[in-house]
Amino acid sequence: MDLKIGKPPFTTRKVHKREFKGPFAVLSPVIVWMLIFFVVPIILIIIASFFNKGDLAGINYSSPTFNNYISFLDERYLKILFDSLAISLITTLICLFLGYPFAYFVAKTPKKYRALFLMMIILPFWTNSLIRTYAWIILLRTEGIINTYLMNLHIIKVPLSLLYNQGSVLLGMVYTMFPFMVLPLYSTLEKLDFSLLEAAQDLGAKPFDAFMRVTLPLTKSGILSGSLLVFVPTLGLFFIPDLMGGSKITLISNLIKNQFLSSRNWPFGSAISIIIILLMFGFMNLFTRLGGSKDKMEVM
Repeated sequence: MDLKIGKPPFTTRKVHKREFKGPFAVLSPVIVWMLIFFVVPIILIIIASFFNKGDLAGINYSSPTFNNYISFLDERYLKILFDSLAISLITTLICLFLGYPFAYFVAKTPKKYRALFLMMIILPFWTNSLIRTYAWIILLRTEGIINTYLMNLHIIKVPLSLLYNQGSVLLGMVYTMFPFMVLPLYSTLEKLDFSLLEAAQDLGAKPFDAFMRVTLPLTKSGILSGSLLVFVPTLGLFFIPDLMGGSKITLISNLIKNQFLSSRNWPFGSAISIIIILLMFGFMNLFTRLGGSKDKMEVM
């Protein structure tokens, strides 16, 4: 019997698969996004920083100049820059000293309770930071809740000056940036092998020595990441000094905002922005170098 092989009962259609040629095609949406919303604005700011202010507003493109960068070397502006760096550094240190014990505590709690503590950290992000800043103003102002209760309890006779000073600005900065420190620290501490601490103590190391020689080196990446996430954005927060510092506190972010919106000196504001961007890149490079080195861990 002859076997006849016929066509299969179904026909196959050729499916033309999309072939990506290289990583550029895959990353093209990200590249286009970065070009439109980051590279092009930065280029425009750089160009504007080398020209003079127009007669009423805007930019006079008649002749390039370095006067905007030279003007920033004035003692007044340098003081504002140093004050801004100092507040950013103090904010970072306070967030680190408060956030590290909290992240350590959360990392050591049973897993069924960790979600609750993490929710407490993330919960403030559900509310706009501007609204939360106004809530602090209601608490701290002269006729605010804190002064009212203290006077009603006869603890104080005159309202305390809790607002419109560096302390209130620092409080607002720490409150806003605290979650950005805790989350990287928790992510690092969660992966820490706590049996190493027990081994160090079995070998005779005291709790403080075990922390300094075991825990701290192993969590250095989380410390540097959290510090970077707090220090760099703090330089750009202008609404907190505006609302909680009033006219008494002027930071570099307020200076940039005032140059664009109040003084209408866009070239000078652009020059200050470029200087701050370069400083931020410098700090990011410094944190990266510190985090890239491998330290030898010694256990006593």
